[in-house]
Amino acid sequence: MENIQTCESMKEERRENRAYPARQPAVISRALAWLFAAACGLSVANIYYAQPLLDVMADEFGISRSSAGIIITITQACYAAGLLLLVPLGDLLNRRWLIPGQMLVSVAGLAVISFAPSAGLLLLGLAVVGLLAVVTQTMVAYAATLAEPSERGRVVGLVTSGVVVGILLARTVAGTLTDLAGWRSVYLFSAACMLVISLALFRLLPNEPRKALLSYPQLLHSVIILFKKERVLRIRALLGLFIFTAFSILWTSLVLPLSMPPLSLSATVIGAFGLAGAAGALGATRAGLLADRGLGQLTTGIALVLLLVSWLPISYAERSLAVLVVGIVLLDLAVQAVHVTNQSMIFNVSPEARSRLTAAYMIFYSIGSAVGSMASTSLFAYAGWSGVCWLGAGVSAIALLFWAMTRRLT
Repeated sequence: MENIQTCESMKEERRENRAYPARQPAVISRALAWLFAAACGLSVANIYYAQPLLDVMADEFGISRSSAGIIITITQACYAAGLLLLVPLGDLLNRRWLIPGQMLVSVAGLAVISFAPSAGLLLLGLAVVGLLAVVTQTMVAYAATLAEPSERGRVVGLVTSGVVVGILLARTVAGTLTDLAGWRSVYLFSAACMLVISLALFRLLPNEPRKALLSYPQLLHSVIILFKKERVLRIRALLGLFIFTAFSILWTSLVLPLSMPPLSLSATVIGAFGLAGAAGALGATRAGLLADRGLGQLTTGIALVLLLVSWLPISYAERSLAVLVVGIVLLDLAVQAVHVTNQSMIFNVSPEARSRLTAAYMIFYSIGSAVGSMASTSLFAYAGWSGVCWLGAGVSAIALLFWAMTRRLT
C-alpha cells in the first residue's frame, strides 16, 4: 500500500513540475518576515476596527442595536468572497505587484469609509475593505514559500501572529482614536499606514516568474479539486471554522456587556482588552515548530481543551474584569495555537499551490467568523452574556469532539 501511495505521489509531483517552473529559492530574512507580519496585521485589522465601535457607528447612521451586526457581517462576507476570488491569484501572478496593488485598493476603500455621509456608502467602503483584506493570506502563503523547509513552521507562526495581533489590537487602536478624534479618524489612520507599508513591500519583495500555467477559471476550479482531494485540508478547514466561530462569538459581542450599565466602559478601555488577547496569541507563535516536529495533533488537542475551559472565566465578564482577562488570554492562546498548526500542516500538502490551499482553508475561517458575529449579537439581545458564553462553550466542545474523532485520520 505504501509503495502504491509513493508512486501516486511521484506521479503527482511530475504533473506539478510540468505545470510550474522551478521553485523560487528561499530568500526570506527575519526582517522581511517581521515586515510581512506587520503588513498582515495592518491589513486584517481593517475588518475588525468596527467591533468596539458598533454602538457609535450604529447611532450615527440610525442602525438599530439588533441589526448592528451587519456592519461586521458585510466585511466578513466580502472577505470570504475575496478568499475564493483573489487569494488563488498568488499562485498565478507576480506577488511583488499583486500584494502592494491590493493594499492600495484597500486604501481607497478606507477613504470611502472615512468620509461616508450615509449608511450605504459606509457599507460599500466596508465591503471593499473586506474583499481586499485577503491580501494577508496571500502574504502568509508567500512567506511559507520563501522560507527554508526547516524554518517554515517558525516563519508561518511569526507571520500568522501578525494577523492575530492585528485583529486584537484593532480594538485598542479603534477605541483610543475614537475617544481622541472620533471613529472616522480610525480609518484615516489605517489608510495612511497601509499606503506607507504597500510602498515598502513593493521595494523589498523579490520579482517572480510566471507560475501556474492555468487560466483564471481553471485556477478557481483547482481550489475545489484540492479540497476534494486532500483529507488533511478538509479536516483542518473544519477545525478552523469551529475555532474562529468561537473567537468571533467572544470578540464581536464583548463590547455589548462592557459598554452597558453597570460597567459602562469607554471605547478606549474596551479596546484595551485586545492587549490581553494579543498576549495570548503571541504565546502560541511556536506552535508551527511543534507541528514540524510531528506534535501537531497533541498541540491541537491541548489547545482545544484550553478553548473550552476559557469560557468559564469569560462568563464572569459582568462581575470581574480580572477574571475576564484570564479567559481572554486562554481563548486567544488556544485559537492561535490551532490556527498556526492548521496552516503548518496544510502547507506541506502541495508546495506549489499554497495560495489555493490557503484560500480553501480560510474560506471556512471566514464562514465561522461571520456566523459567530451574527449569532452572538442576536443571542445577546435575547439571553444576555450568559447565553453568549454557553454558545461559545458549545462550539468549543464540538471542535474538541471533532478533533478526537478525526485525529487518527491525519
